[in-house]
Amino acid sequence: MMNHSRSILVIDDNPADLKLVSSLLESEGYTVFSSGEAPAGIEIAMAMRPSLIILDVMMPIINGYNICRLIKDQEEYAHIPILLLTSRTADDDQRIGLEAGADAYLVKPFDTRHLLETVKQFLDKLPC
Repeated sequence: MMNHSRSILVIDDNPADLKLVSSLLESEGYTVFSSGEAPAGIEIAMAMRPSLIILDVMMPIINGYNICRLIKDQEEYAHIPILLLTSRTADDDQRIGLEAGADAYLVKPFDTRHLLETVKQFLDKLPC
């Protein structure tokens, strides 16, 4: 049986970023689901109910802000922490992300140690 307290969904349309983040998390022992497309990522989130979602902002079809709102607006998924990981650096971008319901906002290129510490902080808060 999968340990859902350690499962993470990564949604990013950039294949290199998706592979980098997924590999990094897997190397730390996390179960990782990934999607390079927003609609498929939303389906995975609903089906797998990961304990954390790492989400890019700039994606075709549905941007990360709207995915965040969609997930946070549904009571059964609202508890899932969402970490926005994006190259958008303006103060307005971070404000919009947090207003959309994101629990954290990290900027690419990211420091791997900082990303892992942030992930651990969220997962450590989960009930066993």
